[in-house]
Amino acid sequence: MASNTASAITPLHIVVRIATATLGGYLFTWGFAALAIGLLFAAGLEFHDAEALAAVAGFLVFLTVFCWAFAARSLPKFAAVLVIGGAAMTGAASLVQRALL
Repeated sequence: MASNTASAITPLHIVVRIATATLGGYLFTWGFAALAIGLLFAAGLEFHDAEALAAVAGFLVFLTVFCWAFAARSLPKFAAVLVIGGAAMTGAASLVQRALL
């Protein structure tokens, strides 16, 4: 007998997934973009070129994370990855920027 997992999905579950994908994806992408700008600038790229490249790559990262939010089996683990990863990249970006100044 096959179990019906579609009945376990509630409207609240969908709203929580959308909120996690949007807010967590934004935090993760923010950290990625900040770190990418700092590292690209440290590598010798002009600031505005590094900013543009990070923005384009950040769009792809956000799109990937947003889609991943709906494919992830465990929402708490996924949210933890987003928050911890975003915070770690933001912290690393802060260290890179301090080293440049």
